[in-house]
Amino acid sequence: MTQKNFSIEFYPPKTPEGVEKLRITRAKLAELQPKYFSVTFGAGGSTQRGTLETVLDIQREGHEAAPHLSCIGSSRDSLRAILNEYKANGIRRLVALRGDLPSGYGASGEFRYANELVEFIRAETGDWFHIEVAAYPEIHPQAKSPQDDLQSFVRKVHAGANAAITQYFYNADAYFRFVDEARKAGADVPIVAGIMPITNYSQLMRFSDMCGAEIPRWIRLKLASYGDDTESIKAFGLDVVTGLCERLLAGGAPGMHFYTLNQAAATTALWKRLNLSA
Repeated sequence: MTQKNFSIEFYPPKTPEGVEKLRITRAKLAELQPKYFSVTFGAGGSTQRGTLETVLDIQREGHEAAPHLSCIGSSRDSLRAILNEYKANGIRRLVALRGDLPSGYGASGEFRYANELVEFIRAETGDWFHIEVAAYPEIHPQAKSPQDDLQSFVRKVHAGANAAITQYFYNADAYFRFVDEARKAGADVPIVAGIMPITNYSQLMRFSDMCGAEIPRWIRLKLASYGDDTESIKAFGLDVVTGLCERLLAGGAPGMHFYTLNQAAATTALWKRLNLSA
């Protein structure tokens, strides 16, 4: 049986207090022994230094770290410098994304799409990095059509991606259908399911509106019915997401990537409920 991989995502803190808080969170989550920790990269590279510092902290603590790298708003020279810095520090895994333009940017830089970034990384560094790319089971919100979105994913894989991580979702059928369609289109890499624990209804609605992730009607209505009862929201969310993960694993998902929002409790509860081992 193929080993399944379970990984955990953070965003880089912006204050000394945030750095210390994340260090405590990370220590708790490290007890779960994930395959690696990934660290996000702000719009237009706005957290580039924070991403590097967080990744190096993780590495110093003895864990594998995977920085996110965004090409929107970046030049070849700036990306080459970042890649060289990661390589010099022994980083072997990257999450390569198109990324979002920061507000006020009028141009996208020298790259437009993530497949161009993957091609550039391979041309510059060969097989040094294990490259993860993004996948959208419920279709990228800016895609022209489902077919166009699928072809965009296939191009990233053919450019040299080793694996993919999906946007979070709560509809397992969307994931399984996407995997089937990707395989038929010639994208034969592991597609790891992105998992967002449910702990805060209004926050989840806001994130989902931004990224195009659907919250099924029955889940939305149930969460809304709890009002400010955070304990009921967390308990219901744990049940829902545990059920989703169980179905994904039973259906052959090669692993799961947990979006923690720099919090330990919900991911730890899910991990233990599922009895995971990376």
